[in-house]
Amino acid sequence: MNSLWAEVKAGALIAAVFFAVSGCAGMAPKAPEEAVKERAQARWNALVQGDFKAAYAFLSPGSRAVQPEADYVNSLRRNFWKSAQVEKATCTEQRCEVEASIEYELQGRRTTTPLRETWIREGSEWWYVAK
Repeated sequence: MNSLWAEVKAGALIAAVFFAVSGCAGMAPKAPEEAVKERAQARWNALVQGDFKAAYAFLSPGSRAVQPEADYVNSLRRNFWKSAQVEKATCTEQRCEVEASIEYELQGRRTTTPLRETWIREGSEWWYVAK
């Protein structure tokens, strides 16, 4: 009986190790370019949708320290941005330059323009640097 119990425990241990290792493989950290593109697109999606508080949450801690949320929200125009597409991120270890294409409406006319913005890594996260 002890032998059978030892085999069951060994089998359970092998299964647990297998699932832990295979699960971790699926959670490999993203390349900085991919992570920043996703965060930048999420920030732009929030701006297009008029969710300025959500967009504020992407600002770097330094940017938030000098611009309170209410000031940031009040500085933005509702229904100004119509669409945004983050196209590219070029990164070093601590900084990324993001290229996007932004469509906005000004005086009844829609315009699409390229845009560059800077993101920095603080801790384990990437943040937008407000200008």
